Amino acid sequence: MQNTVRVLEVGGSHVTAGSVEVSAHRIVDRQRHPLDPAQDALTIIGALADAAKRLLPMPADRWAVAMPGPFDYVHGVSLHEGVSKFDQLHGVNLREALAEAIPARPESFTFVNDADAFLLGEWVDGAATGTDRSVAITLGTGIGSSWLADGAVVSTGPDVPPDGEIHFCDVDGVNIEDLVSDRALVRGYLARTGVTVDGMRGLATLARGGDTDAREVVATAFGVLGRLLTEWLDRFGAEVVVVGGSMTGAWDLIEPALHLPVPARPVADTERSALLGAAHAGQ
Repeated sequence: MQNTVRVLEVGGSHVTAGSVEVSAHRIVDRQRHPLDPAQDALTIIGALADAAKRLLPMPADRWAVAMPGPFDYVHGVSLHEGVSKFDQLHGVNLREALAEAIPARPESFTFVNDADAFLLGEWVDGAATGTDRSVAITLGTGIGSSWLADGAVVSTGPDVPPDGEIHFCDVDGVNIEDLVSDRALVRGYLARTGVTVDGMRGLATLARGGDTDAREVVATAFGVLGRLLTEWLDRFGAEVVVVGGSMTGAWDLIEPALHLPVPARPVADTERSALLGAAHAGQ
């Protein structure tokens, strides 16, 4: 088993590269670079490869790439289409493209869902360490999720949502992301007040300042999410939920509304978790 794995953690506006010493849970030479997901495929691949090269890799190195879906993680092929991010990568074999651009061996690459990488990292060295069954939720422009049993990702079966993705679920015939997301919160506040706010960040500022409409919009939305999550957490037998994403900055408002049946632990440095988790999967 190789101890050091080179990792690329790909987000909606950045790519972070790091060398992970797996057994020590240590990240060396962590570097964050801007990334525009609306660019053409060659530009995106070039940005990813440039970030990788800054780690000064060797040809025989192992690589792990934490990538948001939709994506064919087995074959390394992008399935992004109509999701406003990485659409120009649709159909591109990133395994082959990155191997050629870095260069590296195509077989040295492991691709991991970004939410799965986050939860794996927290299970290896974080808020989910020592648990048998844990769940991760990421709250940002949408809702990501991951389900882990005895260190293995669970994405099928009656105890998890379709493909392990909570964002595929409906509540009263409405998709959960149309009820709980930045756009849904903005729409909810606009409907009540006629005022447009800057997403969850703007709502949180108003709510903490005593705006009852802002507080009620947040409480209503995350109350719905809490009820949906509780159903699946009970089915799965979860012991803990780790929470990441940009909305965790408003955790003081979100957590009471969720009212979950198990401990929910926000994670400030989700990037570290994703790097560790991806490396764990790619070792």
